[in-house]
Amino acid sequence: MRREGRLSGAMSYQRSNSYHDRDSGSNYIISQPDSTLVTVVIFLVVIGIMAIFSAGSPRAIASGDNPLIFTIKQLAWLVAGVISASFLSRYDYKNLKIWAMPACVFVLILLLLVQFSPLGLMVNEAKRWLAIGPLQFQPSELAKPAVVLAFASLFSGSINIFEDRKFPFYILFGAMLFLILKQPNLSMVILLCMTSVVMYFAAGGRIKTILAAFAAAVPVFAFSILGYQKQRILVWLDPQKDPHNAGYNIIQSLVAFAGGGFFGVGFGNSKQKLSWLPEGHTDFIFAVIAEEFGFLGCFFIICLFAMFAYRGFIVAKRCPDMFGKLLAVGITFSICFQALMNISVASSFLPATGIPLPFISYGGSSLFVSLCMFGVLLNISKKRVQRIKPYAPY
Repeated sequence: MRREGRLSGAMSYQRSNSYHDRDSGSNYIISQPDSTLVTVVIFLVVIGIMAIFSAGSPRAIASGDNPLIFTIKQLAWLVAGVISASFLSRYDYKNLKIWAMPACVFVLILLLLVQFSPLGLMVNEAKRWLAIGPLQFQPSELAKPAVVLAFASLFSGSINIFEDRKFPFYILFGAMLFLILKQPNLSMVILLCMTSVVMYFAAGGRIKTILAAFAAAVPVFAFSILGYQKQRILVWLDPQKDPHNAGYNIIQSLVAFAGGGFFGVGFGNSKQKLSWLPEGHTDFIFAVIAEEFGFLGCFFIICLFAMFAYRGFIVAKRCPDMFGKLLAVGITFSICFQALMNISVASSFLPATGIPLPFISYGGSSLFVSLCMFGVLLNISKKRVQRIKPYAPY
C-alpha cells in the first residue's frame, strides 16, 4: 500500500509538472535548477572574493585606502547580482524575447554617453566607464546579454539573415561594435562577434555565410591591429623589447606563473601583487592565483569553467524550444570564451587585452552581468524535454 501510494504521488507530481510546448511541439517537464551549475558558480565566486582580497589589499594600502575596500565593493555587487540572478531564475525566460530591441537600444544609449558626454571616464588610455554619481560601470559589459538576447530572438524563428525585420537589430549591433571599438576595446568586439557567430551556427546557419562574415570582418580587424593593437602584438611576440612599459605586465605575469610552481606559495603570499603586477586584482588576477595556488589551482579553475561549459551546453540540448536553446548557447559560450581569453592573456598565449575573468576578477559590472546571465541559464535548465511517454489526461 505504501509503495502504491508513493508511485501514485510520483505520477501525480509528474503529471502536474508536465507541459506541452506549442512552439516546438514537444512535451517537457519542470525540474529543479541545475545543481552542478550552481556549485560551479559558487566555487568561482568564492575563489574570486578570496583572490580580490589577496591581490587588492596591497594596492589599497598603497593608495591609503582600507585594505578591504576592493573586497567590500565586490561583495556589494555580489549581493546585487545574487538578487538579480534569483529573480531571473524564476522569471520565465520566454518573456525576455520582447526585451531584445529595448535592451540593445538601452546599451547603445549608454555607449553614446560614454563617448560623447562628461559622464564617460578615461582610465589607462581607454574610455570604457560611465560614472553616474557614486556608481561606475562598463556599458560594454551590458552588451553581452543584450547581444545574446537579440540573436536568440532573431534566429529562433528563422535563420534567414536577410529578413526585413532583422535589419534594425543589425544596425544596432553594428553601432554598438563601432562604439566599443572606439573606446578602444577590441577584445569585447571579438567576444560579441564570436558569440553571434556561434549562436547563428547553433541555430542551423550555413558555414558559407559564416566564412563570408569572417572575410568581411578581416579589413576591420586588420585596421584595428595596424592601429593601437600593433604595439601590443609586437610586445607580445617579444616582451623584452619594452620590458619597462608595454611588455611589463606580460613579463611580471609570467614571473608569477613561474614562482607558483606546482603547489603555489600559499594564499596571501604572492610577491608579484605587492608592487610588480599593477593589474593583479583585475585583468591579471589569474597570474596571482597561479603564484599562490600553483598549477593545481589553475587547473582547478580551468576545470570549473570546463564544467560550466559542459553543463551549459547540456542545458541547451535539453531545452524544448529554440529560443531557450540559443539563449543557453549564447550565455555559456560568452562566459567561457571570455574566461579563455583572460586566461590566455595572463599566460601570454594571446596579446594583452582588458577583459576580466568572469566571476573572479574585480569589477562590479562584470560580476553583476555574469550572475544575471547565470540566472537566466538556471531558468532554462528547469525546462527540459520529457524523455518518458507522457501520461494521458483523465
